[in-house]
Amino acid sequence: MIGAAARRLAGSVLVLWGAVTVTFLALHLTSGDPVDLITGLRASSDQLRAEIVREYGLDRPLPLQYLTYLGHILQGDLGHSYVLHLPVRTAIGQQLGATLALLAATVVTTLVVSVPAALLGAGRRPWVRTPVSLLEGLGVAVPAFWLGTLLLGVFSFRLRWFPALGTPGVEGLVLPALALAAAPAAVITRVLRRGLEQTLDEPFVTTARTRGIGEAAVRLRHALRHGLLPVTTLVGWLTGSLIGGAVVIESVFSRQGLGTLAVSAVRSKDLPLVIGVVLVAGLVCTVVNTAVDLSYRLIDPRLRSRET
Repeated sequence: MIGAAARRLAGSVLVLWGAVTVTFLALHLTSGDPVDLITGLRASSDQLRAEIVREYGLDRPLPLQYLTYLGHILQGDLGHSYVLHLPVRTAIGQQLGATLALLAATVVTTLVVSVPAALLGAGRRPWVRTPVSLLEGLGVAVPAFWLGTLLLGVFSFRLRWFPALGTPGVEGLVLPALALAAAPAAVITRVLRRGLEQTLDEPFVTTARTRGIGEAAVRLRHALRHGLLPVTTLVGWLTGSLIGGAVVIESVFSRQGLGTLAVSAVRSKDLPLVIGVVLVAGLVCTVVNTAVDLSYRLIDPRLRSRET
């Protein structure tokens, strides 16, 4: 496990280094004056421009600028938002918690919906499996922003079961998490259901049944564990799409978070803040995917035995 963790960590460092390099190239290959791109302002004072040139080393050769930029990133210095008049790290830190809470609630909602649905539909008669399949297709087809608007109209404005817009706390997470989890839950349900159906035909499942183990125990203790590997891969892959979807959902529900911050930064052309949000999103995806890779060995002991 230690060796596997070290290899995954080295790969994660390379991914983050690539993200930092791409953001540096985006800053310098985009048409226009880099100072204007950094400030996001049409006009700035000579003093401010001189300060930016000194901070980013824009008067130095490009390789030295890259090393200066890389050194700032390694120190946790993501630059300064001259539109918000805040360090980028501070601006992101103020919004990161709300987005992570939304992502965590979405992942929990996805698993709570998809695992029971897959267990219910796997290997069942068509009158049980067909409705589950229809719901899977519907979950993938319905856009998150449309579903979010529908949930707002029904459960907030008409029934008044949940708060409408921009409400912190658990109650304010329910509807956004449901809207954001619909598509991932549908995909994971389908993949897990097919994996369970294949596992239920394996000889060891037949042996377990001949020993008198009930159907529910067979599915939960034996089949589910074998069907979780492709689902675990999907959870890591879907993290990136969830971060992108959070931008839309936070706008629909008027929630604070990285999505709202990114939209505001793009509109105001606040390039340091945009780059900072991209780097943080890349870091979250890298951490999640590393955790997913390591979890394979906990789910399937055969992977540990192969490495030894």
